[in-house]
Amino acid sequence: MPQVHHLSKTDARRIAVRAQLLSAPRPTDLRAVVRQLYAVQVDLVNAVAPSPELVCWSRLGPAYRPGELEDLVAAGELVELSSFLRPADDIGLFRAEMALWPGREPLRDWEIAQAEWFDANFLCRDDILAQLRADGPQPAAAFEDTCEVPWRSSGWTNNQNVVRMLDFMAARGEVAVAGRDRSGARVWDLAERVYPETETVPDAEAVAERDRRRLTSLGIARGRAAELPSGERNDAGRAGEEAVVEGVRGRWRVDPEQLGQPFRGRAAILSPLDRLIFDRKRMTELFDFDYQLEMYKPKAKRRWGYYALPVLYGDRLVGKLDAKTDFDRGVLRVNALHRDVDFTAAMTSAIDREIASLARWLALDLDWSAS
Repeated sequence: MPQVHHLSKTDARRIAVRAQLLSAPRPTDLRAVVRQLYAVQVDLVNAVAPSPELVCWSRLGPAYRPGELEDLVAAGELVELSSFLRPADDIGLFRAEMALWPGREPLRDWEIAQAEWFDANFLCRDDILAQLRADGPQPAAAFEDTCEVPWRSSGWTNNQNVVRMLDFMAARGEVAVAGRDRSGARVWDLAERVYPETETVPDAEAVAERDRRRLTSLGIARGRAAELPSGERNDAGRAGEEAVVEGVRGRWRVDPEQLGQPFRGRAAILSPLDRLIFDRKRMTELFDFDYQLEMYKPKAKRRWGYYALPVLYGDRLVGKLDAKTDFDRGVLRVNALHRDVDFTAAMTSAIDREIASLARWLALDLDWSAS
């Protein structure tokens, strides 16, 4: 009978923090960081710095030079798929899924609807491919909307026919994001000119390997979690080994390589989309941390700020940093440092140093006057 590991919450948190490269000492190689993290979410909000940049700085600190991720994309070492940056040679793990678009049988109603809309607008798909072959990489705005059936949505994509067509073509492996322009808009090209040549890993094998790599990155995760619209799951499937966490209901999957490893913590300032805390349910269960990204809330209803950054110290999430870059004045303005626990002198010193390091990394002076 498979062994079930019994973990304290402290054990579970330390496994999660260490797997996400947020313990001490810091890593030193960006490529190794991205490979361990498995996927880095792309987000263009720039209240402090774009989320992918913050994620890398949180791990590497001053060793990360702003823009290095973009350099790796331009060099073909990283590719963007479903709004996540991934090592380019991992694309072989997605080719079988692309060939199965719109999904694995039995198809769900929304998958059938997507396929029907795509088929009804197949000539638009052909037009996009022809333009890319003739003219090279293009943003979505460069393509004429030749769809005969409009895309219907109750959300922000309503009638955005070209954008939806490109998304579906990317899911099918026909086009790919070649980069982003100065405004942050995706620039599209033929997938064969973006992705490296790789063998197609069979579907079942690819799913299992992606589960394994995701668990290696997370350290500990539920075997099945709610499916998110983010393009990357938060669960581990059958990867790893079974575990229970003291004081938390249900079973978990844990990376056995992380069990029994030493832990030395440090202070870290995190992006709101950092994978350590992006699964808010797991964050609450393991870290007992109360947090929401409040940028979409009315100002009067915000508790911590427009783009508050979670603060990690050791294996605990201990507060939120409400800060904003002001490039006109050349400062990183600290509006507040919300403390969830009483800070010791050592915590205060370490966290203040990390905030100062963030300002230096952004090449800004640090302004605490608003706090």
